[in-house]
Amino acid sequence: MSGTTVSGFDWPALMRAGIQGLRMQPHEFWRLTPAELALMIGADRVGPVMNRGRFDDLLRDFPDQTRGTENE
Repeated sequence: MSGTTVSGFDWPALMRAGIQGLRMQPHEFWRLTPAELALMIGADRVGPVMNRGRFDDLLRDFPDQTRGTENE
């Protein structure tokens, strides 16, 4: 059932990360808040979410070269 999400969480993957990866006991895992678990597994180090607004910001900051300009 890996990859199954409930409320946006992939519980099997999160449980593997906490119980197998971090060697937590199940009762320790279930006492964590989602924010605490994210901090422990390094999920807080991920950059901004790529949504349409972020994509538009990147297009503005790093425009593609058009023909007839440098790097032709």
